[in-house]
Amino acid sequence: MFFKLLAINIDGTLLRSNGSLPKQTREAINFVQNKEVVVTLVTSRNFPSAQKVARALQIPSLLVTHSGAFIADDIDEPYIDKRISPMRTFQVAQALDFYDCNVRVITERFTYANRKKLDVNLIAKAVFTKNDPIFYPVQFFDSISDVLRDEEISTPKIEVLFDNPLEKFEAINTLNKSFNDINIINVNNEKIEIVPAGVSKLWGLQQLGKKLGIPLSEMVVIGDGLDDKDMLENVGLGVAMWNSLPEVKKAADWVTRSNDENGVTYMVREHFRKQQRIQFVRKMTRS
Repeated sequence: MFFKLLAINIDGTLLRSNGSLPKQTREAINFVQNKEVVVTLVTSRNFPSAQKVARALQIPSLLVTHSGAFIADDIDEPYIDKRISPMRTFQVAQALDFYDCNVRVITERFTYANRKKLDVNLIAKAVFTKNDPIFYPVQFFDSISDVLRDEEISTPKIEVLFDNPLEKFEAINTLNKSFNDINIINVNNEKIEIVPAGVSKLWGLQQLGKKLGIPLSEMVVIGDGLDDKDMLENVGLGVAMWNSLPEVKKAADWVTRSNDENGVTYMVREHFRKQQRIQFVRKMTRS
């Protein structure tokens, strides 16, 4: 199969566990770009944070961020900008006030977060603070719903972190029963993301494919999270990291090495070394 696009998740995939970006990964991205393959990032991160990684890797293409809700290569001119309405954002935050959880209302330019304290190690494990580059302001409040009552904000995504699985389950049930215009993404055992109805990483990748004229069957996706699972199942080649959960590995066509063992570099080198440049293949087809 001939592939025209490579989409890569960031946390747990591109980056090592300590948040660093291996030099070999930069070289692998350059290698596949020289094959005339489009490379993009598909991530739950906000746009400025994803763009920072893309610039380090010299990836100039549209980025699928906010779990598919915000797709852009320029923050001021997004190709896709799907949002939860101000009223619904307030109502969701108000409903979450009844649960012991951290809530973040995230936009492409700033984040509002509450000050509820959970297990510090859990918060670090969930990468709840790595999404914000220095220039991206995060403001903390005792109650986000109180702020949203006075200030109208439409958001691409709301992140919620729990340290009690039962409370997480109850909150999801409450939100599903109360609202039919949002989508709740189960990221891991502690974290959920709330995005506009119909939005997901897979949906965002489909929109990017329509823009570029590339079907899912001609895409490769590398990921590690539960929120990557749908993409791995629906693209031409789904690749899971060794550090993925078992159900994510099961959904993939290929399992590569872990993020701490240069899994992205290994997969790219192994697969794309066999693929000729697109222009070369076109010439051979016409001859």
